[in-house]
Parts: sequence; structure tokens; C-alpha cells
Amino acid sequence: MKNQWIVFLFGRVTVKVTGRGIERFLNVLTRNGILIWNVKRHGANTITFKIKLQDAMKIRHFARKSECRISFLRRSGMPFLLKRMFKNSGFLIGAGMFLVIVFLLSNVIWGIEIKGAKPATEYQIRQELDKMGVKIGKLQFFVDNEEGIQRKLTNNIGALTWVGVELKGTTYHLQVVEKNEPKKQKKLSPRNLVAKKKAIIVRMDIDDGQKKVDVNDFVEPGQLLVSGEIGQEGQKPRLVAAKGEVWGEIWYKSHVELPMKTTFSVYNGKEKRKYSLLFGKLEIPVWGFGKHGFKDYKTEINIHKLHFLKWELPISYVDRTIRESREAVRTYTVKEAEESAIEEARKEIKKKIDEEAIIKDEKILHRDIKNGKVILDIHFKIIENIAVGQPITKEIHE
Repeated sequence: MKNQWIVFLFGRVTVKVTGRGIERFLNVLTRNGILIWNVKRHGANTITFKIKLQDAMKIRHFARKSECRISFLRRSGMPFLLKRMFKNSGFLIGAGMFLVIVFLLSNVIWGIEIKGAKPATEYQIRQELDKMGVKIGKLQFFVDNEEGIQRKLTNNIGALTWVGVELKGTTYHLQVVEKNEPKKQKKLSPRNLVAKKKAIIVRMDIDDGQKKVDVNDFVEPGQLLVSGEIGQEGQKPRLVAAKGEVWGEIWYKSHVELPMKTTFSVYNGKEKRKYSLLFGKLEIPVWGFGKHGFKDYKTEINIHKLHFLKWELPISYVDRTIRESREAVRTYTVKEAEESAIEEARKEIKKKIDEEAIIKDEKILHRDIKNGKVILDIHFKIIENIAVGQPITKEIHE
């Protein structure tokens, strides 16, 4: 019998036939289009066979016109399975509700642990997490994933240098690194301080070592600024680690070209949300069907792993936010273009200098408007600490 699954879906019945003329009865059934299979003989006047559930009532009609008696031994298939399940529906509903409750509780946030933060910073972090919806009792797949939480905390809290976010079971673990942490004092070996750039000295703050230059001196890269060899004349010199800051005036020249008309992408406020379940590489949509209809758009994807008790399930909940964008054109006046070009030049200069360096002065050496661009050559005067350590390798002899 082929197509067993189809027969199982609609149901099947095992029939027992007893009496005389069994063969004639089977022939009558066959001629009338009733499908029988798995025919077995049990003695001289008894056989069993299987038929479809929909034919069960038909064979009664043929049995009355024969010398055979029929009885139904066993019923199987989907209709009878559903019937038995319906009888035990209370137990099934209870078991289903229990599994659903355990599943939901396994995906609820039950704890948030923050390590490495001062009390004030920890309070700020918890306030920011509340704004993002990351709080105890919230379902995990209704909040950002770990990368999204980490990015927002770093952007919104200035006191953070770095924050690591990890979800373990039902608890978020945050490892925090704050800015301006006290640096551990390193034990320095004997060294000199030398110039790292060409400059004019404007200030010297020396903690240890002997000065070899003075304010207003012009120095070249590699020139000795502070010696780590100290001592009075006629006495044995002593080697120390020269410490301090030597601030020098340095000149930088920057060339900037800025278009007076720029095109950029902005969101217009329209968005569409789509939700789906991810089984390995197979993704099944559950909400947000159809095309979004946006010509220009950007998509943000958040993937949330689902859990059952302490186990991570091979199923993920995917939240897609599709935002419509449009091109915006901004046209600068000559003055606005110059101001933006100068600001761009400042940003480029700051990438080349230390954080403590100060822009003392700036002067436009050349300006031009060509091919729809403002072209500037800018001279910057920077005050910067130019001292760097250089180990002393020679030995001191009597």
C-alpha cells in the first residue's frame, strides 16, 4: 500500500470478516472501488484487512447482502489521534502552558551585574540601561543585543572608555573601564629626554634631570633636552631617569578642499519592523510581511538568542528595523564653506598631535574657489610637549 502518510492523515480501520463466501465479498468490495490491503486469513472462515476510514460505512451495506459478518478491530490515523488528544486536552494544555511559562522565564532578564565602575558611574549606567529598557523583568528579545547595548552606553556616558556586555543565561554582565584611571607608576631606567619634533621651547617643567636647553631655544628632532646624568663638578656623576615636560611651539600646514554643495543621507521618520525566527540558516517570518515600499533605506538587524532554562536553543529571534532615507543637499555660502574647511583642518591636525597639545593660533595663507570647491592652505601654531625618553646605555666610571 503506497501513500501511507495520506492514509494515516485521513484515518484507517482494521476490519474482521467471518462467515461463508468471504472471497465473493472481497470481490464485491473491489468492484465497487473500495481499496483493501494487508489481507490476512485466520482459519477457514475468517480474514482481516485494512480499509480507509471513509469506506468503513460503505462496507456495511455490502455485508448485509452477503453471508458474512463484519466487525471493526482497530482504528488508527490522525482523526483518532486528535480525538484521544481532545479527551486529554486538560493535561496537554497544562503541559503546554508549563513549557511556555518556563520558556518565557528563561528569556527574562533576572539580573544585571556591573564590575569595574565607581558608584557614581554605576548609577549612571543603570539609569541609561533603564532608558534602553534593559531592566529586571523585561523579556530579552524586546531589548537591544549585546553589541547595541555596548555601543549606546559608550556613546551616552562620557565617563566610560570601554564597556563589555555579555549575557550569561538570564543575567547581563557588564565589565567597565572608566576614563582618567590613575596610571601605575612605572619604574624607569636611567634615561635622557630628547626632542621628538622641530620646535621653539616655550616652557619647561622638569622634575628630575639636568636641563640642556632653555626657553626660546630652537631644537631639532633628537636633540638632548634634559640629561639623566647629574652631579657636581669633580664628583662621580649619577644616572637617573629624567622626568618632566618640555613644551615647544610647532608649525603645521594644512591643505583643505571642501565642496560648496554636499549630498548626504538622512532618515525621514518612516520605518517598518519585521520579526522572524531563525533556525540555523532557515529564517521563518512571523510578523511584518510584504514589501516595505521604500526606495532608499537602511536596515538595522538585532538577533536575540533564545534560552530554555540554562540551555541556549538553536533558535534566534530576529528583529529588523527598516528606515526610509532620502538624499539631502546642503549648499554652503563662501563664509560657511571656509568655516567648515577650517574645522575639518583642525580635526586633521588633532589626529597628528597629542591630546594635551594646544592650538595656539591659525592663519589662512591662501584661499581660492575653484570647480565648486573652497580651497584653503592654513598655518597652525601648536604648543605641544616634545620631550620623549631615550635610554642611557653608557656606564659611569671612576
